[in-house]
Amino acid sequence: MVKYTFNHLEKGLIEYIDHKRYLWLMAIMLPIIPLGAIALYFQTHQAWLLAMPLLVFYGVIPIVDLIVGEDENNPPELIVPQLETDNYYRWLTIATVPLHFFVLIAIAWVVGTETLSAIIVFALALTAGAYSGIGISTAHELGHKNTALEKWLAKILLAVPAYGHFGIEHNRGHHIWVATPKDPASARMGESIYAFACREIPGAFIRGFELEKQRLANKGQPFWSVENDLLQSYALSALLQGSLIYVFGWIMLPFLIIHNIWAWFILTSANYIEHYGLLREKLPNGRYEKCQPHHSWNANFIISNVQFFNIQRHSDHHANPTRRYQSLRNFEHIPQMPIGYHGMYMLAYCPPLWFRVMDKKLLSLPHINGDLSKVNRHTI
Repeated sequence: MVKYTFNHLEKGLIEYIDHKRYLWLMAIMLPIIPLGAIALYFQTHQAWLLAMPLLVFYGVIPIVDLIVGEDENNPPELIVPQLETDNYYRWLTIATVPLHFFVLIAIAWVVGTETLSAIIVFALALTAGAYSGIGISTAHELGHKNTALEKWLAKILLAVPAYGHFGIEHNRGHHIWVATPKDPASARMGESIYAFACREIPGAFIRGFELEKQRLANKGQPFWSVENDLLQSYALSALLQGSLIYVFGWIMLPFLIIHNIWAWFILTSANYIEHYGLLREKLPNGRYEKCQPHHSWNANFIISNVQFFNIQRHSDHHANPTRRYQSLRNFEHIPQMPIGYHGMYMLAYCPPLWFRVMDKKLLSLPHINGDLSKVNRHTI
């Protein structure tokens, strides 16, 4: 284990060991699960094995998450500068980028070259979409950083599920309007995930389009320009997915449509649970209060956190967007989810159960205390 030390004039020697240092490798191992299923299929010729990654994603991981439990510890602030400059963590995010391309291409190869039933092809499309959705989470981590390499890799990774507008909309839209009625990516109390998806997915695209159009106009550039970040990512998507259709045939068209939509829905699922019902107060001057730790739902479950690069510590992320995942902090007295993201997705997919669990937790939060005027509510 690597030990970080800092000699403080008053506090003396401060030492810190990140006990999750090598657990973060699970973020790289997760995309390898579909590749393992493909290898088992070719060893046994049992097509049902190709659906196993979905079972792992939605069944095994939530159970393991609960068994392993939570880690509420934070790195000492005086150690954080050393953590932030430890390139081990940075290269883990970078290393996942080619894996997500490889997973999509490998699954497409199986679909395009093997004789499989429609249900197995559908399961493979969902599998590819689920893991590309996780790739959006990695792109999220990369896209918030200040290096040109990481920003470009985020753009490249978003090309896999054809979601190039995310980096623009998220950084320049969601982070400004989060937990307000103006944000399409903040879910409202009483709004099912399916109603939210119908609002959030097109809303995010439109806002990303408008933000990029305005950015280019401010620079005196037309929208149809090589400087357009949207078009750059979408061009990569067209190249990747067009190549798959060319190589493996028209079976790729329904496969890629399902893949893309499910990847988008995975991101939508994350957005849904991260700010559900939470509301920033509107001030007398018409502006909204600064985003506070209690405006995000959080989770400290170890397994899902290492797989999603700690994005479940969402309050600190909104307070410090450029802070690297290994340094994100837990806070006391903030909204806490009952399980990690994988399990929360399953809960959200059953709206009556979701409302029963989460509406009660929402209204019992100390800063809300049953006051519906302090809740971002869904209106029909």
